[in-house]
Formats: sequence, structure tokens, C-alpha cells
Amino acid sequence: MIPPGRRPQPHKRTTTRGRRQRHRQGRQPKGPGLAQALLQRGGATPLLLLTGVVNAGAVGYRATEGWDWGDCYWMVLITLSTMGFSDPATRVLSGGGRVVTTLLLVGGLVVVQQTLQKLLELTNTGYFQILRDRRTRQQLRRMHNHVILCGYGRIGREIAEQLSAEEVQLLVVEMDTDRVAEAQQRGLRVLLADATLDETLQEAGIHQCRALVAALPNNAANLYVILSARGLAPHCRLIARADSEEADRKLRLAGADQVVSPYVAGGRTMAATALRPLAVTFMELLAGSDCEVDEFQLSLDPEQLGSLNGQSLADLQLGRRSGALVLAIRTPPSEVGAPGQPLESELIANPGGSERLAPGQLLVVLGSKQQLNRFAELLGPSLASVEVMSS
Repeated sequence: MIPPGRRPQPHKRTTTRGRRQRHRQGRQPKGPGLAQALLQRGGATPLLLLTGVVNAGAVGYRATEGWDWGDCYWMVLITLSTMGFSDPATRVLSGGGRVVTTLLLVGGLVVVQQTLQKLLELTNTGYFQILRDRRTRQQLRRMHNHVILCGYGRIGREIAEQLSAEEVQLLVVEMDTDRVAEAQQRGLRVLLADATLDETLQEAGIHQCRALVAALPNNAANLYVILSARGLAPHCRLIARADSEEADRKLRLAGADQVVSPYVAGGRTMAATALRPLAVTFMELLAGSDCEVDEFQLSLDPEQLGSLNGQSLADLQLGRRSGALVLAIRTPPSEVGAPGQPLESELIANPGGSERLAPGQLLVVLGSKQQLNRFAELLGPSLASVEVMSS
């Protein structure tokens, strides 16, 4: 019977247990060293025996020869390692010293052999590979403002080369061991894991990255990656690969900010090369220069724009004051649209001085890093975000 005024707490024990489990997890060591590994995996006896033999040999030389501890341990080292007494500075042993050396050779070789066997056992069981993987994961947790590339196929390799040329921190997530080895040979940081799993994206630093690119060869796999990434990091920029219009539509519904079809992009590039070769050459030259094309997203709140709201480009003189060039302005999507139709926005290319700034606009600006930084400073608190398009 429950006393009046008191309510039952059926979940108190579960909460306490969970709190204890989290406390124990927080107290787990980062990882055993070599000595701890030997102790934990049945190697206590050879390790202790080796330590005992070394110290006993040093004590024996100290007692029989009267040397200092440095000479004693040096004699133990050259004896156990079978280097021999070729050093001209090695002193002549007395009868007692020869007895110590004989015992050290007999007992030491047996103990050293057991220790080496235990090390080989750890190697065969993959323990040292586990240590390397743990060290790699610790390095991943320290990465910030990087790009996560899911998939290192033909498209992924090209993406990695472009990002590496721009000195952007890159993390490749791949399941194929051959592709992992190829990426590592190119000096890339690689995580051997399934990119469709939430724990893999968390381990890759989805909350600290600047963008995620899903370049897996399968549309369904890319869809899984985008769904997982959008659920974990709602504000992360997501780019996906698609092989069809249907996949494009589903990936956008799943939360992809940009969907790229290799076939469509390749066809457009070939058509542009046939019709406007100089324009394509200019973009290639731009990719190899120190110039960048950035997207400056203005805030939707008119109060954030302050005095900039309604001002024209000619009045603000952003280009003259920063040195950057405004290539285009994209107006915010219209709030009124046909049912079932996507909201449309207008792109104003090469805007004139009469164009006025308004909440929600996206400014496409060309310039060097210093010029773009100056442009962002001029916009001040009205700036909601900045995205690098190309460089």
C-alpha cells in the first residue's frame, strides 16, 4: 500500500544502473600498453621472469665484480642479446663473474624465448592492429571542420584529389579493403567502416565536419547515408550522388542539400566544352588559382540586416571596399506556390548597382580568401552562413 502524498518511482533502479554504467564507462582506461597486454593475456610469468633475470644478473655482477650499476646492466644487456664482449672497454671477468654470466645465459635465453613467443602470439591475434585502430579513432575525434567522403570509387577518388589539392581536411569512409589501401597510399585518412551506420558517422565526426559527401555506387546506400546524417546533424551540409531522377528526388526528400548526377554533370560539361570552350577553360583556371566562389547567405530576420536592409549594391560599395565581385544574387523561395510544386527562387546573374539587399538572399561572390573575409566583415551580423562553392 502506497502512503498518501508519495508517488511510486518504478524507473529509479534503472536510472541508477544506467548512471553507474556511464560512470564505469567514463573510468575505462584508454588502452593497455605492451606490459599491460602481456599481463592481461597470460604473459605475467615471462615478463616477471625477464625482469627478475635482468635485475639478478646486475646484482650478481655488482657482488662479484664490484662494478657500478651502469656497467652491471650493460653486461647483462650484451649477454642476453648475444652481442658478445667485443667492446674493448669491457672489463675482464673474475671466476665469480663467469659463473654469473653462465647462469645468465642459460636462464636468460629461456626467459627471452618465452617473452618473444608471447609477443608473437599477440601479433597473431591482431592485438597490435587493435591498438593502431584505437589510435586512429583517437585522431578522428580530434578532427574539426573536415569533409567526410563516403565511398572511394571512381567518383570518390576524383573528389578526394580535388579536396586534397585545396588542402581541405578529408576523411574517407570505405568498406572495401583494396580501396582503403589505395586511399592510404595516397596519404588520406581512412576509416574502415560501413558509412550507412549511425555509429560510423558519429565516429567520423559528423557533428564537427563542414560537409558530408555520399559518393557510394549504390543509390540506396547513399539514401541510407543521407538519412542517417540528417538525423544526427540537422545543420550539416550534405551532398549526394544519384544515378537517376527518381534517386535525385528521394535524396532531396531525405535531406540532401545538393544532389549531383555524374552522367548529367558530365554531359553538361561536354556540351559546354563544345559550345563555350573558353568558359570551361576559365573554370579550370579558377580551380587552380587562389580565388574562391563563396555563397553568403543573408539572415531571414530583417532586424539582423539592420541598415543593410533595402540598401543597393551601389550605395554599399561592397565590391570596391572588399575587392570581391558579386556574381549573382538568388532571391529567397516564394512562399506562395502551386500545390505539390517546389518553391521557386529567382537567380539574378551579374547584378547591377540598383539591386537591393533583402532578408534571405544568397550572394554568390568571387574573390581571394582575404577579399572574401573582408566581404563577410562588411556584411557583419546580417550574415547567416558562408559556404565555399569552388576554388
